[in-house]
Amino acid sequence: MLLRRMGRADITAHGFRSTFRDWAAERTNFPREVAEMALAHAIPDAVEAAYRRGDLFEKRRKLMDAGPRTAPRSGLSQSGERPGT
Repeated sequence: MLLRRMGRADITAHGFRSTFRDWAAERTNFPREVAEMALAHAIPDAVEAAYRRGDLFEKRRKLMDAGPRTAPRSGLSQSGERPGT
């Protein structure tokens, strides 16, 4: 929906998700399970899903907080425009 409103038919949400997973794996020390839960991926193993009771909320929050500290600056303002243009 957001990409449609932005008029960006040239990119997909999957690209954002893939980029996030690559960043989490390569630039942080968070466990794979935390990144997967942050993406709201379902657990394919029925037994594991049945026994996993937590939502890893605090760990996911810390993962999200790590993003601004490790992501490169884009040079864009909060409105998405380059300063001075």
